[in-house]
Amino acid sequence: MSSTTEQATGARTWSVAEHLDDILTAVQPLEPIELNLLDAQGCVLVEQVTVPVALPPFDNSSMDGYAVRAADTERASEASPAVLTVIGDVAAGSSGTELTVGPGRAARIMTGAPLPPGADAVVPVEWTDGGTGAGPARTMAPHSASPQGSGGQVRVHRPVTPHAHVRARGGDVCAGDVALEAGTVLGPPQIALLSAIGRPAARVRPRPRVVVLSTGSELAQPGEELAAGQIYDSNSFALAAAAKDAGAIVYRVGAVTDDAETLRATIEDQLIRADLLVTTGGVSVGAYDVVKEALTSVAEEEPEEREGEAAEATEGAVGEDAEQAVHRAHVDFRTLAMQPGKPQGFGTIGPDRTPILTLPGNPVSSYVSFELFVRPAIRAMMGLADLHRPVVRATLLPPHGAGDEEPAPLTSPEGKRQFLRGTYTGGERPEVRPVGGSGSHLIGALAHADALIVLPETVTKAAWGGEVEVVLLS
Repeated sequence: MSSTTEQATGARTWSVAEHLDDILTAVQPLEPIELNLLDAQGCVLVEQVTVPVALPPFDNSSMDGYAVRAADTERASEASPAVLTVIGDVAAGSSGTELTVGPGRAARIMTGAPLPPGADAVVPVEWTDGGTGAGPARTMAPHSASPQGSGGQVRVHRPVTPHAHVRARGGDVCAGDVALEAGTVLGPPQIALLSAIGRPAARVRPRPRVVVLSTGSELAQPGEELAAGQIYDSNSFALAAAAKDAGAIVYRVGAVTDDAETLRATIEDQLIRADLLVTTGGVSVGAYDVVKEALTSVAEEEPEEREGEAAEATEGAVGEDAEQAVHRAHVDFRTLAMQPGKPQGFGTIGPDRTPILTLPGNPVSSYVSFELFVRPAIRAMMGLADLHRPVVRATLLPPHGAGDEEPAPLTSPEGKRQFLRGTYTGGERPEVRPVGGSGSHLIGALAHADALIVLPETVTKAAWGGEVEVVLLS
């Protein structure tokens, strides 16, 4: 990381790639833990899971109908049905061994019930008279009905072949098969499989706990009355939602006023439940940039003092006040060659060296910074292999409503990587159109964007009809 001298003189400007590399080098996957299946949803499996029992564990019926010997139905037709004696019911959950289907016999069977001995096929109830002696049945008579229940005779109107409408034992997976590989993200289908093979829990990397807080005395919470000079806090809501979307467990903290002591105390309170801290606002060069004020004091210590402090970090922070705990911070505030999002900060804080990312306060800057830096960090902590949003190439077209006259080409400052909001259309010839201007405060335009148009450091002008790099946000 850069030195305090470089920060003060502005001699060092970091690229987007350099800053991201530093973050991903410092952020480590969380230690695996055992979680109940529903708590493990969205987490990354860290062990290979094998199947202890076959699925299904026994031959069972895939239909409501009659378990029969297929040979007894081979000449059945509507004009000349096969007449079989019904010997009883086989319900789902029964052992299936209470009845034996002999020649000329049938057993009523429910979906999922085990195939009884002697039977080798199932006739759907719709292919029979349902035991009524009338035409084709639409449904099976209730178990309590008599004599149309589990006794009497049934007329079969269509033949079946051996194994028809029978789910064979092991037809899904066999005992000893690999159910899921390590590295699998557990979604609903994977949770279903684990539960189906009898696993009540899974060993996974947990979802990181991310604390999001915004700073600024001008911020009011939605639903409150706006005082003069105030605006509503949108950043903490946007970033909390984005962190949740990335897979994290999120805690949103109400806006903190522009007071360094208050911010230190708030951060100290949040460290106990944070695997990652994200702040927004207060990282530029203004007189009220409270995040820099609160977190840079320790950066002024001599290197040997830092090394001694690091050695003591494992002793914990019991009994220390908020300022002492927060002063266990090594946060580097940087100038990045990007627009929006020029001021950034990254480091660790507290006795456990919890990672902290400090983002700029303008809404678009904050959100773009999250997508570029925080989202990959969250996914790295989860142990995911794919950290980044998809990147594609698309033809750049003028914004909708531009009129008959073609607008001026998009421009970008030389030496900066610019990220413009856009709307993307896929297909054989992908297209992207800018939405809104380049201002870092334009939340309305951001709400209608589903992509970022990337103009590299060497590009100062992008002509309509040319090809550009696009980061897909959804």
